[in-house]
Amino acid sequence: MPIWLGIDIGSTSVKVAVVRSSYRKLALEYLGAVDVAAGATVVEAVRMAVARAFEGAKQGADAVAVAIDGSRAAIHRLILPAAAQKELASVLSFELEAQVPFDLEGAVFDWRILARGLADGQLPIIAAVARAEDVRARIDVVREAIAQEPERVGVGALALGALVPYVSGLVEEEGVAIVDLGARASEVIILESGDPVFARTLSCGTEGLPGTAARLARDIRVSFAAHLAQGGTSPSRVLLCGGGAFVSGAEGFLSGELEIPVQILPAPGIEAILLGPETHRELPRYAKAMALALALEGRGVGMNLRRGPLAFERGFAWMREKVPVLAGLAAVLLVSFVFSAWSRLHAVHAERDVLQSALGAVTKEVLGSEATTAQEAQDLLAKEAALSDEDPMPHIDAFDVMVLLSQAVPMSMTHDVDELDVQKDHVTLRGVVGSIPDAQSISATLADERCLDDVKIKSTAQAIGSDRQKYVMEFDLKCPEDVKPTAKKKKGDASPGASGAASSGGK
Repeated sequence: MPIWLGIDIGSTSVKVAVVRSSYRKLALEYLGAVDVAAGATVVEAVRMAVARAFEGAKQGADAVAVAIDGSRAAIHRLILPAAAQKELASVLSFELEAQVPFDLEGAVFDWRILARGLADGQLPIIAAVARAEDVRARIDVVREAIAQEPERVGVGALALGALVPYVSGLVEEEGVAIVDLGARASEVIILESGDPVFARTLSCGTEGLPGTAARLARDIRVSFAAHLAQGGTSPSRVLLCGGGAFVSGAEGFLSGELEIPVQILPAPGIEAILLGPETHRELPRYAKAMALALALEGRGVGMNLRRGPLAFERGFAWMREKVPVLAGLAAVLLVSFVFSAWSRLHAVHAERDVLQSALGAVTKEVLGSEATTAQEAQDLLAKEAALSDEDPMPHIDAFDVMVLLSQAVPMSMTHDVDELDVQKDHVTLRGVVGSIPDAQSISATLADERCLDDVKIKSTAQAIGSDRQKYVMEFDLKCPEDVKPTAKKKKGDASPGASGAASSGGK
């Protein structure tokens, strides 16, 4: 069961959230915060907060997520043609280069395609860009504090988008704003049907209230106006989270200034049995830390700036921890392979038995003896062929006769074939030549062929309307191989005639 750790590094405190994932269930196991004391470093605060979270635990975090400040990133909305989706990374790099105030070569960016506008053949996109050095600095803070690199690096208020699948109502509402009130800065994100379409970081927080209350309300109104100017819809309500959400009178004051309902962010729908009643009531205070931890599940809609040269690579220690799982998977694969091989072998043996049975039945019917292998069937065929008196294949056929005839006709002779009739071993040839001696010459040549027997010209006649001669030639097809040997008589055997004579003479 993986354990996910979300670290929210603020200007005055560090908040952490620990979420354990099991089969179809998430459990919130720890929430805590450590103030960044005067003279202390952020690294020390992170180390102390994480140490408290896992105090006495046998297992640390399997994955860690953190976020950079929204003021260190640029967030833009773009509308691209749908045809650009195949090369979106390249197109976005070109489009963002003209809009960000720093060189894109030393930057990393992530994006999300929004659902609204896709049906119109457009590609609405929200993209976040930050300097690689700022992202690397945040990674170094976590690595120095807990000796483990974060797997995800979110961006300001966009990190709160990971709460969408777990907080009821955020997906169904046309427009809702979440305001994370910090001590020295605040972050605003606007969701439309669950999609983050606008995010901004305000330089005003709860520090200095009530004197700075009017300024805070004004900055939020200006953010809403900027969203409307980009073609968005006005939020129907505002949800407060962060440490400033519990400042006395914050909901009523902002509701009156913004003229829309303002309330505390509802608790996410995950199990939180291990938390005490007081901590459970203050869940919205740790909203960003929880969102970062839940983003590691992969269902959220936040950004991850660990891309390109900063892409996360798991080390050998992680692989060593996963050896039992990998070994189990290998065992399952091995068992599956063995079962598959056995099934295939069983099918092959069954097919072989069927073929052997069919071969035995055919050889029994045709050859009189049953054969179960191909070699036995070939042996039976050879024996059957040896017993046969007559070779079914002729040693000479009609095509061979035509060849011999063409060879027997000299180049100087004009010869026409009217009919060539081949009936098994007898041939009748009707031809036309210049003279009778020509026909006799052809007959004599054919008589010398070893497979032609009894070659003779049956008749001759003059062709009508011509001085040429028609002739009819007949001969038999009989090769020496076709002559059956005569069985030799044994000594002492008398002929039937002699036997009869002897019998007569004895009378």
